[in-house]
Amino acid sequence: MSRRWLAAAIVIAVVIVDQLTKIWAVAALSEQPIDIVGSTARFQLARNSGGAFSLVSGAGMTPVLALIAIAVAIYLVRMVRRTSDPVMLVALSLILGGALGNLIDRFARSPGILRGGVVDFIRIGWWPIFNFADSALSVGIILLLAATFRRPETNDADEAGG
Repeated sequence: MSRRWLAAAIVIAVVIVDQLTKIWAVAALSEQPIDIVGSTARFQLARNSGGAFSLVSGAGMTPVLALIAIAVAIYLVRMVRRTSDPVMLVALSLILGGALGNLIDRFARSPGILRGGVVDFIRIGWWPIFNFADSALSVGIILLLAATFRRPETNDADEAGG
């Protein structure tokens, strides 16, 4: 499979799973949360008009965050096209898929274009409530850091001093 097809498959899969799980969450969780492991792990519907894990919030921030997400998505597409490192390709594709999944909410969800709240529904312990796109973003960032800090590969001649 070519690099572009792999990247496209990852991005599309993340967006589809993210949107399907959000559709389920809105339909199934509007009345009350569903406990998975007592109250430690639960599915609980929330709308996030702020940034990742609700860490950035405030009146009027949603359009700004949406515009930043568009710029980041454009940058990520360029980076995915340029990278030859398979780990970096997967990392950037996961980040792009997650960014697009949440960006769709900012465009398509109430109260309107560039003002929509992101659907979050996974709550685990003290961690802020999140969704599948946030998970893809987080895994992508961890892979990106791992790819950035890993030791460069060497061949046997380099190790032997020749």
